[in-house]
Amino acid sequence: MRLILIRHGPTAWNRSGRLQGRRDLPLDEDGCRTVAGWQPDPAWPGLECRTSPLRRAMQTAELLGFNHRESEPLLIEMAWGRFEGCTIAGLRAELGDEMAANEARGLDFRPPGGESPREVVERFMILARSLCDAPADRVLVTHKGVRRAAIVAATGWNMLGKPPVRVLDDEALLLDLDEATGRLSLAGTAPMT
Repeated sequence: MRLILIRHGPTAWNRSGRLQGRRDLPLDEDGCRTVAGWQPDPAWPGLECRTSPLRRAMQTAELLGFNHRESEPLLIEMAWGRFEGCTIAGLRAELGDEMAANEARGLDFRPPGGESPREVVERFMILARSLCDAPADRVLVTHKGVRRAAIVAATGWNMLGKPPVRVLDDEALLLDLDEATGRLSLAGTAPMT
């Protein structure tokens, strides 16, 4: 079974480098134009589509023509807690060694009041295993943090150093899910422009 993970289009906060987390921001005008210019594989709009419940993901799915969509809470972005609205550069400047030590924890990085990437991986795998009950290719419209968690689940990456695959914002991450074992493997990426 193939899982096709698409990141939502850009928002004003994406453009300014701010961490959005659970903040329910819509796509901005440029974001809507960007997504309208994407051309996903012609077979994808006929697949079942699950989206994060946040507006930016639901708008992206709608603009891409996914008619069979369902909101899926397990696809919501990582909770950034008190870091929400900040930039990584700003946090590094403000927190210095404290931020460096937190980032060096990789999968166990945790923003104050937020969740760790390891927890995002765990909830993504709950969703993946549940999909094995009714095997079929699916589109999942989600967030950067969730796509990174999916890469961890498929490759064992510890979130230290560069990821084993680079996925551009206008590319889909392709994963194969073995419905017998519930294991994910990396199948590659697919451009949408």
